[in-house]
Amino acid sequence: MTDSLRLFHLSDIHFGLEDRRALDWVKDEIARERPDAVAITGDLTMRARHREFDAAARWINSLNVPVTVEVGNHDMPYFNLIERFVDPYRRFRAIQDKVEQEIDLPGLAIVPLKTTMRAQPRLNWSKGWVSRNSLQKCLDTIDALPEGVQALVTAHHPLREVGTRGTALTRNGGRALAELVRRPVLAVLSGHVHDAFDLMQPTDNGPLRMIGAGTLSQRLRSTPPSYNELIWDGRELKVAVRNLEQIATRDMLIEDVPQNALPPRNPDEPVAPVGRVPPVDPPVH
Repeated sequence: MTDSLRLFHLSDIHFGLEDRRALDWVKDEIARERPDAVAITGDLTMRARHREFDAAARWINSLNVPVTVEVGNHDMPYFNLIERFVDPYRRFRAIQDKVEQEIDLPGLAIVPLKTTMRAQPRLNWSKGWVSRNSLQKCLDTIDALPEGVQALVTAHHPLREVGTRGTALTRNGGRALAELVRRPVLAVLSGHVHDAFDLMQPTDNGPLRMIGAGTLSQRLRSTPPSYNELIWDGRELKVAVRNLEQIATRDMLIEDVPQNALPPRNPDEPVAPVGRVPPVDPPVH
């Protein structure tokens, strides 16, 4: 491959509590720079309401570039449990051609990995879960890629298992990483925690890179609204965290993955300084 590929990695837009200024800026950036693809790693909406999905669909369909969308925990029906169990993707119908879709580019494929569940055997359904079927579907897709093609895996939740079994951020995330690292995977892209990160995660089979995008919503944690620009030149994957405050990437990246994405409880309470992870609240979403 001679030409570099440029990808934009967005996450946690949260229509219903979106940052309109940030969204207008990102849309203008996409229109001007025409990236090869846009990956949105979940949480399009705040409460999975129909009007929030309608707004999300209008914005996404206006981008006019290849887009793949992961499902976030906020995108599963909150108030209609029958729909959640019977037809949880129904509200995605206006962008159904983009949901969990593989994008094939020269020498590079974007491959989805679902980390949301209709229900879990734990009280906090906001956290991630990689089912055997979801992992196998992702692995089969990667194994079917032409020789020499690299993969970027997209998921909503970081594939990090932290704390005890009851508080693990993503159940079976460690197993997924251990399988992915055995394949030509450049990195796993995710969101959920509302701050950007770029980390090497150890596994039993070696380290794998995990890249997280920040939020484009008003639900800030410790950094301003942002998205990631990824450049792949066939040898190196470079990440730049773009933001309206013009803060350098090194200062936008958090040093570790927190257990939740909760903003301060008091709206008047300031967020933590940029580049630092605030104290983690109890895992209630």
